[in-house]
Amino acid sequence: MDKILRINMSAQGGPAVKTEAPGKYAGLGGRAMTSAVIAGEVPPTCHPLGDANKLVIAPGILSGSAAAMSGRVSVGCKSPLTGGIKEANSGGQGAQVMARLGYAAIILEGKPADDSLYKVFINKDGVKVESAADLKGLGNYATVDKLAAQYGKKVACITIGQAGEMKMSAASVAFSDMEQRPTRHAGRGGVGAVMGSKGIKAIVLDDDGMKIRTPAEPEKFKAANKAFVEGLRKHPVTGEGLPAFGTNVLTNVVNEAGAYPTNNFQKGQFAGASNISGETQAALENKRGGEGSATHGCHRGCVIRCSGTFYDKDGNYVTKQPEYETVWAHGGNCGIDDIDIIAQLDRMDDDFGLDTIEMGATIGVAMEAGLATFGDGQAAIKLLREVGEGTPLGRILGNGAAVAGQVFGVERVPVVKRQSMPAYDPRAVQGIGVTYATTTMGADHTAGYAVATNLLGVGGSVDALKPEGQVELSRNLQIATAAIDSTGMCLFIAFAILDQPDTFNALVDLVGSFIGQPMTADDVTALGKTVLKNERAFNLAAGFTPKDDRLPDYFKNEALAPHNVTFGVKDEELDTVFNW
Repeated sequence: MDKILRINMSAQGGPAVKTEAPGKYAGLGGRAMTSAVIAGEVPPTCHPLGDANKLVIAPGILSGSAAAMSGRVSVGCKSPLTGGIKEANSGGQGAQVMARLGYAAIILEGKPADDSLYKVFINKDGVKVESAADLKGLGNYATVDKLAAQYGKKVACITIGQAGEMKMSAASVAFSDMEQRPTRHAGRGGVGAVMGSKGIKAIVLDDDGMKIRTPAEPEKFKAANKAFVEGLRKHPVTGEGLPAFGTNVLTNVVNEAGAYPTNNFQKGQFAGASNISGETQAALENKRGGEGSATHGCHRGCVIRCSGTFYDKDGNYVTKQPEYETVWAHGGNCGIDDIDIIAQLDRMDDDFGLDTIEMGATIGVAMEAGLATFGDGQAAIKLLREVGEGTPLGRILGNGAAVAGQVFGVERVPVVKRQSMPAYDPRAVQGIGVTYATTTMGADHTAGYAVATNLLGVGGSVDALKPEGQVELSRNLQIATAAIDSTGMCLFIAFAILDQPDTFNALVDLVGSFIGQPMTADDVTALGKTVLKNERAFNLAAGFTPKDDRLPDYFKNEALAPHNVTFGVKDEELDTVFNW
């Protein structure tokens, strides 16, 4: 990946395209790239939807190569949801195709002077920016269908739906999957709104005629990749649980642990959890004739294959297999135990271009406010439809849980830095509470997945219900995650590399042999720290203080059933997370 593509949407006469060498960004990928560009080029105090903000799309260091699990992509900007730096991560085909085309990053700059909408087409011959007036107001599914009709069935598409066009703070950026469906999303933080503010509806990537990226040391790379894959396949989570039941395998586990946020974080167990569990979902999918979770990856090169396809009772495609976070957000968090309703909500989110976590949390807040009753699936569908239509109520809900809670006077709003918490209650998983509070991203489980150690015993064991040891756990995981997010690797490899030293060493050798530079565990740590340093510096300059690294007070004051525990990590301890 020897070039960066910049598209200036403010240029006189229309969008201006410039291709340049990576320069000071050489060697960076994924989150390391997006955070370096945003920290170095975006004024921290700028308006997130203004011309000074930038949207950066970057494949990982290993993307486009034969490295297993290397097809993740990072999308970065100043977040319209949190007001801080943002990296949202996605699967799909975008990273692999973009990397094979040779681009280390696509940077969208400026904004159009009017409400013109554009599409970008990139192939081996160059870049074209054309009007996308015919795509205006379309959902992601219809958008991709029209793009496929024009450019062919093999292209990868990066698109926004109506939510991105309306610049809603819960808007996502969609990446097409191997079936050319817009089911993989950089969901968090409103990155879709920033893409919408740039006037870009779609980016189409065609790598026809381009070869796979080759490693600097082919034999070492091949051996490391083989050992890495073997490690993933022998671990019980990445080799058995995820392939059999998908990410939703966690529903029964987290619910039994009393950490499953229910009815807008009012309690830690959901009576209807078994109805929407991964086991129930997989059995239903296979019964209906779907591919099931065991046959599907979200990008080429995936060996965990934790995804699937969801069909309705009549055999019609609805959506990809709803993932754990989505099933929780639209399910237990809203008191809904009907997997068909949840799948329909997932399809709507993907089509409108919305973060399923943010929207599920927002509907939960709306239910607590009395706009609907917990458990009423049809009411949830109606509320979400308002978002897609852009009604006044829909625009409130489409800007996230913090806005909805403020508008409707709800005290229990589960957000940090105005971003909704995912599917683990921090009172019952105290390590994830530290991550929620302190990550640069706003509440985000993927930033430092302490659940693995707190609940699953992966990488050791730290008592989930006690504050002791949680700061160190979260710190180490946040550093490691920032590095993994820079490689293009799927975060689920963490289960195997935390438990199996040989698998971790294979990953380090995989990266080192690809770039032609020997790497050590210390190098991985240094990379993660550099990424976090950039992000923290940006947030500090944007006005964040230690007071922003806190959970809402009710997590400290309201005991969570069934354990009757509150969040016990003290503020002064939270302030030491980044003291390394």
